[in-house]
Amino acid sequence: MTHLTPVPPTPPKAYPREELQRMVDRWMEANRVAEATGDWVSTLGACYHDDAIYRWNIGPNEEFVAEGIDAIRDNALGIQMDGFQGWTYPYDRILIDDQQGEVVGFWRQVAPVTRADGSRIEVPGVGGSWFRYGGDLKWSWQRDFFDLGNVFNALGEVAAVGGLSEPVKRKIHTMARGQKLAGHVPLRPGTGLGGKLKMGAALAKIALLGR
Repeated sequence: MTHLTPVPPTPPKAYPREELQRMVDRWMEANRVAEATGDWVSTLGACYHDDAIYRWNIGPNEEFVAEGIDAIRDNALGIQMDGFQGWTYPYDRILIDDQQGEVVGFWRQVAPVTRADGSRIEVPGVGGSWFRYGGDLKWSWQRDFFDLGNVFNALGEVAAVGGLSEPVKRKIHTMARGQKLAGHVPLRPGTGLGGKLKMGAALAKIALLGR
């Protein structure tokens, strides 16, 4: 597949709305069990076709891509979710398009850690998932969307009160050293150090001089 393409690789297909609603109900129940048990692999993993694709963006030149059920279970639901036991992902809205066989859900990311004022730490803004249904009460494609900057801000808050798990610390350390986690792929050839310096200088000029 072409990693630059952010849309489902197959054309849309209509399904009975009742069937899509059953899929959504199955998905929501799987999420509830996953949050209660800390096991996303066997719960959510049962909701995908063998050739399903799951992806999300992690910057201007990088995506997470899991192609096939093994990669989804091992990388998306395994490695990526390791250390987030106790976090919850409540859905605020779910929209069903039966004519295109697609579902969009808007969710939040809430940490099991509170601030000094008693409020729960959560990722600001809104996140979500865009699903393509593939029949047999399983997804054939999924793309998550969220603000990565807000995610790291929330992780910083959690770390500041000593609530960050060891697996998450290891993943942050790995990425900080310039190493990629499983499933992270480039979108296009990198700009290189010279290109990054040029972009940084251009933004600095605008910030300092207004032009």
